[in-house]
Amino acid sequence: MKYKGILYPLIVFMILILLVGCSGDIDTASNEENKDVEIDYMIVEGGEVVLPLTPFNTLNPLMTNNLSYYYFSKLIYEGLFEFNEKLEPIPQLAESYNISNDGKTITVKLRNDVFWHDGEKFTAEDVVFTINTLINSKAKTSYDDIFSKDTRIINAKIIDQHQVEIFFENSSYNILESLTFPIIPSHRFVTNKAQDGYVNALQLDGYIPIGTGPFKYGSYDKYKSIKLEAYDGYRFGQPSIKYIIGKVLDNNELFITAFEAGQINLTPVSGVNWDRYKENSRIIVLEYVSNDYEFLGFNFNNQLMSGDKGAAIRKAINYAINRQEIIQKIYLGHATQVDVPLHPNSWLLSEDAVYYGYNPTQSNKILQSAGFTDLDGDSILEDNEGKKLSFRLITNPTNINRFRTAEMIREDLKEVGIEIILDFNTSYVSSVELDEKLNDWQKVNDKLLSGDYDIVLSGWQLSLTPDLYDFFHSNQIGINNFINYNNQNMDELLTNLNNYSHGSKLSSFKTIQDLIIEDLPYISLYFRNKAILVDSKIKGELSPNVFNLYKGLERCFIALVTD
Repeated sequence: MKYKGILYPLIVFMILILLVGCSGDIDTASNEENKDVEIDYMIVEGGEVVLPLTPFNTLNPLMTNNLSYYYFSKLIYEGLFEFNEKLEPIPQLAESYNISNDGKTITVKLRNDVFWHDGEKFTAEDVVFTINTLINSKAKTSYDDIFSKDTRIINAKIIDQHQVEIFFENSSYNILESLTFPIIPSHRFVTNKAQDGYVNALQLDGYIPIGTGPFKYGSYDKYKSIKLEAYDGYRFGQPSIKYIIGKVLDNNELFITAFEAGQINLTPVSGVNWDRYKENSRIIVLEYVSNDYEFLGFNFNNQLMSGDKGAAIRKAINYAINRQEIIQKIYLGHATQVDVPLHPNSWLLSEDAVYYGYNPTQSNKILQSAGFTDLDGDSILEDNEGKKLSFRLITNPTNINRFRTAEMIREDLKEVGIEIILDFNTSYVSSVELDEKLNDWQKVNDKLLSGDYDIVLSGWQLSLTPDLYDFFHSNQIGINNFINYNNQNMDELLTNLNNYSHGSKLSSFKTIQDLIIEDLPYISLYFRNKAILVDSKIKGELSPNVFNLYKGLERCFIALVTD
């Protein structure tokens, strides 16, 4: 079923890249309470940091489907490009690039100071081999989307030792974003037969990781741990931390227990109640904006939601919802309000895209101007034909945050004369099994497919540059555009969005955001924030994000508090 792929929480790495997170303006340096406290400490030469892993089936970065190892492997491997704090793709193994052939070809000049962990020089042959491995793969890899979608990579060739040319089937504004997959060393896999090299590079068992990153593979005790060592040939200098240990735990729920027991030194924290850890001087909480985006979608086949009156209703609803109150009460302040489906830190976010705020007075004015009044005195507004502003809202209530958000939205809209009927089981369930959650999603999907709803409260796991075509183009109605949104101006903007140059891409995204703000196909609510807990002995430039949870760890060091 098509919608299942949209609505389920996905652990597919290319969702972080192609559908379109990084730490932003939120303080990610230290606990608020400890900012003014001066602590004397001594830098420890070497030392080790222990990170959590869940059980995984391979050390191969092209084949893993384990999110914890995906993040861990970024300490070993690098891509041609990575993302900066504004979520803009920037060169990593690349030095410079040029896009040509109407966006279908990119010529990449490679850095000349990169060496593999075994001492071999990094060259263009490694890049082309990695790409050909993924193109020729008959197995399912972690990066299939790059090589199977309409804009897929179709070929690559060596120009010289430090230049490659990469060819795409179609032009795309996500060219650089698609070149963030890890590059592997050709000399470790190539035999006399090229096809054998591709097969060897995709093996699951007995894989020895050799990368260009700040830490190199040391040893692996299957089902227990993996050990990395600081790479002394790293082009930016050998990391201060000598060893990184990946400790395998049975499941994510054990991460916090192990962290509190001192068995690991860093962990992602689930939920939103991580402020309690800020009271502990041994713990630093680093918060960042995730890629979990929450929104209200409207069924545009509903007559009241179409035309000028529909636009007025959507705007009135947006002004009437107190998103900051929802963020404070439900997420304990750990979410970031937005008005468009773009990450709050994105370089593509327009200054004009921060538009709506809580303003019930403005909401009332809009509804009155659109001709809605309370004709029968029941506090629910009607149009001049007596049709009430009453809408059925669907969501998956086993997600308790969405359940409570739906209740708060209902109360907010009641204040401006709009009735919201919660069209789901409203009995509170404190603990539910996975099959119950799946059943909830199936009910939501069935209603979306049949059009049996007015408003849906849902969410996407957005990539760093979202594919807005899938969301809002009329060609996607019945597929990803499940709200049945049809706007000719939007279609034209999205069809012409294959702008690969920096300036054109920025300009095109601004125009699209302006139309989203005006027409409101979605009401954007917020992006959820996430956090990691860090042992305070780790000092430095650690700045987690959804693309790289351990970003900056190579620039950190271990310190011991002194009297």
